[in-house]
Amino acid sequence: MNELLPQNQIDAFRAKAAAIAHPHELIVDALRAVQSHYGWVPDAGVDLVATLLGVLPVEVEEVATFYDKIFRRPVGKRVIHLCDSICCWANGGEAIAAHLQTALGIGFGETTTDGVFTLLPTCCLGACGDAPAMMVGLTTHGRLTAEKIDTILAGYRAEVVK
Repeated sequence: MNELLPQNQIDAFRAKAAAIAHPHELIVDALRAVQSHYGWVPDAGVDLVATLLGVLPVEVEEVATFYDKIFRRPVGKRVIHLCDSICCWANGGEAIAAHLQTALGIGFGETTTDGVFTLLPTCCLGACGDAPAMMVGLTTHGRLTAEKIDTILAGYRAEVVK
């Protein structure tokens, strides 16, 4: 269990679950904690969260597979969510998608060979006013151009190499 979450977080989630009437409320937080610590949520992470919160594993799995920011398989150190909403597509999103795939050398759902980036489509980032947009980790980047993407990717690569 300690490889998925540190003991202090395990204890904290147990205490929170015992103190509230509906421990289901903590599923997303617990899944995000596992993902933050482990990098993604393996089956053992789903089982751990279910045990900690006293809910069924299928209930945790339903939540884990519903949200596209919870990763049920290994991902790169930086996950890129490219918005594929109509606003982004109408503002050049198709060209941005093509540039990202070429620049990274991967398609959607894939991870670069160096393990730095995973590229995923997402239905909406809520950044329609800055379309086309992508999110890297929790940071949204908008008004994308090929040049801006190249600069953003270089910055994240340099950050990971440090």
